[in-house]
Amino acid sequence: MRIFQNNGLSRGFRTHRSNQLYRNFSAGRRQFLNTRFSASHLLLPILLDSPEAFYTNGDDERLQKLWASENGFQTNSLEQILLAQIEHHRTEVFYNLDPMRYDSTFVTKLPGCVQKSIGWRAAPSGSADLTKYDLVVCNFPSILDDWRQKGCRVAYFFPAHDPVMDVYAGARTDDHDLIFIGGFSRHHVKRAEALRAAASAPGIRARFHLEDSRLTRLANSLPFIPGLRFYRHPKEIRTIRADPLYGREAYAAFAKTRIVFNGAVDMAGEDRGNMRCFEATGCGAVLLTDAGRYPEGFVDGETMVTYSSPRQISELITKLTKDVSWATSIAQAGCAMVKDRYSKERQWAKFQELL
Repeated sequence: MRIFQNNGLSRGFRTHRSNQLYRNFSAGRRQFLNTRFSASHLLLPILLDSPEAFYTNGDDERLQKLWASENGFQTNSLEQILLAQIEHHRTEVFYNLDPMRYDSTFVTKLPGCVQKSIGWRAAPSGSADLTKYDLVVCNFPSILDDWRQKGCRVAYFFPAHDPVMDVYAGARTDDHDLIFIGGFSRHHVKRAEALRAAASAPGIRARFHLEDSRLTRLANSLPFIPGLRFYRHPKEIRTIRADPLYGREAYAAFAKTRIVFNGAVDMAGEDRGNMRCFEATGCGAVLLTDAGRYPEGFVDGETMVTYSSPRQISELITKLTKDVSWATSIAQAGCAMVKDRYSKERQWAKFQELL
């Protein structure tokens, strides 16, 4: 099977990586894959560098233009470069992690060698049209229902344990009691309330690595504008706020912290299972997260700990920091579960089954 996987870079990661230089497409791609950014979503043949697999970040202008130059392709259009890559690779299966940029209109332009097109989308997406994809996948059933009602064929699919996490899980320390790594924006009202409660837990060593929205950055820099007050970091968070982390840097931070705090975005409904759940457990930390419908194997009190309201958060953090044996047993069970049940081999087998 000749498979092509396309990804998109988050705004935060793009800024974080802006000074990383490379001289050719192969080096740039290799450098990116080594960061392990979004590795939970990358299929096994990509990580094994299979000769039949091709990977790129279709929105990375520098990377894509290097490929075009090296292959004698004269254009500044990222869409045209991506189409040329697919044709050059003789792709049979196109798996796209960035379908908001490359939607149904793009799918209709795919070369004839492509037999199946699959798009991952795990968020409500307004009026976006993905109906031309042969399959839309994610691990949020309610979002799949929404895509089904829009006319898409859908299937349940999941992130996986990145084998590189084993290195970090095997060298754990407890430099911090609690860490959070994630976004902060108007879509995170419930998360912000939970973060405030976590930051207020007495006597803990905490660090919040936040990827702020544009409005949050503006509100923090211009606190005197009343209309932006809603978007500012609460005062409890400001003193422990740090810059965002990605990939290996996030893995290393998880491995130095007993508890990884998590909270779903408001648009997720009751479904849970964002990438952080797989990363935290995979790196051997205790996952403390909000209650909801989780993927199989994520069980409250066994492989993770959940809170039903912000009022419970401080008490749970205190218990996890004081009862070391309980916290350790949950962390070890969560790590073993995600490593086995959500291995890259099982993810790849499931992907082939979907085809």
